[in-house]
Amino acid sequence: MSIKLRLTAWYSGILAVMLLAFSAAIFGFFYINTYGDLKDRLRNQAKGESLDVVFDKRLEAQNLYGQMYFYDSRDFIQSMTLKNIDLRFDIPARETLKGEGFKDAYYRGYHFLIYQKAIYIEGYGNNPAAVLQMAAYTGDQDKLLDRLKTILITGSFATLIAAFTLGLFLARKAMSPIGKVIEAAEGIQTGNDLSVRIEYNGPPDEIGRLIRTVNSMLGRMEGFYKNLEDSYAAQRRFVSDASHELRTPLTTIRGNIELLQKVWELEPGENPSLDEAAIRQISVESVHDIADEAKRMSRLVADMLSLARADTGRTFEKEPVALEPMMNEVARRAGFLPREAEWITEDLSVLNGKYVLGNKDYLQQMLFIFIDNAFKYTPSGEVTFGAVIYQQQVGIRVADTGIGMEKDEVPHIFDRFYRADESRGITEGIGLGLSIAKWIIDEHGGSVEVVTRQGEGTTFVIWLPLLFAAPLE
Repeated sequence: MSIKLRLTAWYSGILAVMLLAFSAAIFGFFYINTYGDLKDRLRNQAKGESLDVVFDKRLEAQNLYGQMYFYDSRDFIQSMTLKNIDLRFDIPARETLKGEGFKDAYYRGYHFLIYQKAIYIEGYGNNPAAVLQMAAYTGDQDKLLDRLKTILITGSFATLIAAFTLGLFLARKAMSPIGKVIEAAEGIQTGNDLSVRIEYNGPPDEIGRLIRTVNSMLGRMEGFYKNLEDSYAAQRRFVSDASHELRTPLTTIRGNIELLQKVWELEPGENPSLDEAAIRQISVESVHDIADEAKRMSRLVADMLSLARADTGRTFEKEPVALEPMMNEVARRAGFLPREAEWITEDLSVLNGKYVLGNKDYLQQMLFIFIDNAFKYTPSGEVTFGAVIYQQQVGIRVADTGIGMEKDEVPHIFDRFYRADESRGITEGIGLGLSIAKWIIDEHGGSVEVVTRQGEGTTFVIWLPLLFAAPLE
């Protein structure tokens, strides 16, 4: 059974019980009042001081029927109303007559309500001498109550049917938004369109809140699946680019190994042009190429492991790091890197007593990525290393006067395996360094600014939040 039918059935059942109770109360009220008034009339009429008064002298007695029976003489005294219809009521046995009471009786198919009362006379002891019976014809009252019963039953059934029909209509209308929710859920189950939303213009009741929750859930699911698809696409690109980057060193290593294998398998005198010195030269060059490609693969694997760690959400331990000693150490070690450009270190005393919350090793790795990048793309000119303090942040600046980039390339330089077109085939690299640097900056709650112009150079400013400023020693 559907929820609409269950709701309607419960509503109709409760209404039926209420109608039954209400109808019974109305019928009982009318029954008690109708027959109660009649009983009072009979009882009051039987209190007359003489038989004439009891039977005929009062106006209200004209619609009543009365008789008195004397047990010993077996005499009857009847009211004129009873004589006119030539009727006698049944006489109760003397031994069964006790006090007074009411009874229902049918004579000639007519219903009478009879009040009978024992009459005691001195000399008869505890036995009644006579019985007084006052009766009223209750046909009108019976008809009234029958009509009332019919009206109550018919009205209750009509009300119940109307309520069931209207309740089913209202339940169907109230539950129609739930049907939309079901349709949307089935559409999601059978299709791929997560942009569908349920339209609802009703009041903010339980169903309205449910629809808002479902729409919010659909929005989150759409975002989740979109991010998942983007992640799958990025993963496919990553695997494709990694395969491409690994293919070159593996091909070089394999070619040099095959060359060495052929040279070393030559029989003496088989190739007179290859003397011992030539074979030694070929071997040295091949081993050198293999070593270089192995180092390149090692760097690639290390970078991929760092990015895999970033993708899994893993982080690193952080502690207060003094900026001035770390920056001086980076500046000193950067001077030993292979380069063609001039290495210029600005005054770093502004960082005295300044700290950031981070990891020293990862911060140094990030800075060396930017510095090494600047050296690669600056065949001649200068690479400048400095810092600035601004609004509780430290800005570490790495600027070069190298080849620069086009502005439309800037949004992609932090993508994995991306390399600017001008640098392809000119400088070494696999395009993962800046991606790793961006992850380290994000983990430290920082940001990076890029200012570049084709042929004029590039400036990177890494902004990190300061932890506190220690007093000068």
